[in-house]
Amino acid sequence: MSYNCDQCINYTYDEEYDEYCCSVDMDEDDYGRMLSSNNKDQCPYFRFGDEYSIVRKQN
Repeated sequence: MSYNCDQCINYTYDEEYDEYCCSVDMDEDDYGRMLSSNNKDQCPYFRFGDEYSIVRKQN
């Protein structure tokens, strides 16, 4: 199962850059481990967020 960032609660809109980005606070080591893992289709930081939970987070 691969995850879609659009459905992740950590995928938020950044007004400064005018684009969506991952809001997980990870360092370069974490990012490198994630890219070099055998299972590249799954993000260890993925948390499913439905529209209602995302809207509650924004308010």
